[in-house]
Amino acid sequence: MPREDAKIAFDRERRRRVLSKLAARLRFEPDDVSHMLPFDEVVAALGATSRVDLGEQVIPLESIVGTVDRRRGEFDRDFRPSPGTRGRWERIAEARKRGEAMPPIDVFRIGDLHFVRDGHHRVSVARALKEKDINARVTEVRTKLGADRELKMQDLPLKAHERVFHERVPLSREQRETIQLSDEWRYAQLATLVESWGYRASLARGQLLSRRDVAHLWYVESTSRSSKSCAKPASAAAAPRPSATCGSRLLRFLLLQTHDWTDEIAERLSSEVKSPSTASEQDTMTHQILKELRD
Repeated sequence: MPREDAKIAFDRERRRRVLSKLAARLRFEPDDVSHMLPFDEVVAALGATSRVDLGEQVIPLESIVGTVDRRRGEFDRDFRPSPGTRGRWERIAEARKRGEAMPPIDVFRIGDLHFVRDGHHRVSVARALKEKDINARVTEVRTKLGADRELKMQDLPLKAHERVFHERVPLSREQRETIQLSDEWRYAQLATLVESWGYRASLARGQLLSRRDVAHLWYVESTSRSSKSCAKPASAAAAPRPSATCGSRLLRFLLLQTHDWTDEIAERLSSEVKSPSTASEQDTMTHQILKELRD
């Protein structure tokens, strides 16, 4: 009985959505964790460069996490439906139960993610039926920063600052990987620092250096000074290469640039401090600053 099966499937997905939302609240997760990613906001954060029509392909359903222009409340990130979608959802589910073929959906691709332009209900029904893949007409949107399947709404502001940093400081791909920051203001501070360094370097050389030249010279000089503490053990055939921690150590004097040490700034610094036993590598910079201040 395809019609009854469709109704049962819709009610089951609705219960799963409610239970998932309740579980997220019990884990104190932000409300936007379960929301579909909005295509326009993701593109704005990552910075689009071009579009390429890839034609029809088979794509994994779990990679579809966003929407182009549909109201995000109709489906959650896992494409479980809201009550207002029942009519169309059940008609599509009934057709699928009868063995009818569905036309391909339309999606945009950014990195590993897909955003639905047309076919939200078809995606929801396919996921409810435990299918793994779906036919789609794919348009790839190439961006300055990539995106993986862990990307969430709360990550977009940091991604936007990271993109602007790399526009101001155009490092190579290998150099970029060594600078991964967890705070937006640090990207802005570091970019300002590098631009100031580039101005002084241009004066010293008697010629105006390009942004790319400034970025490369700054990175080489900065990493060479701390290569012993940042580099991994090198084999006989390979030169030392900075590790990811090195990117944070390059920033240890950022807080020291502050001229007005107000109570607010002191409180912000102290709030970042963790005990040495629980501190992550990203906190190494903060502990080093405090150590230098005490010395």
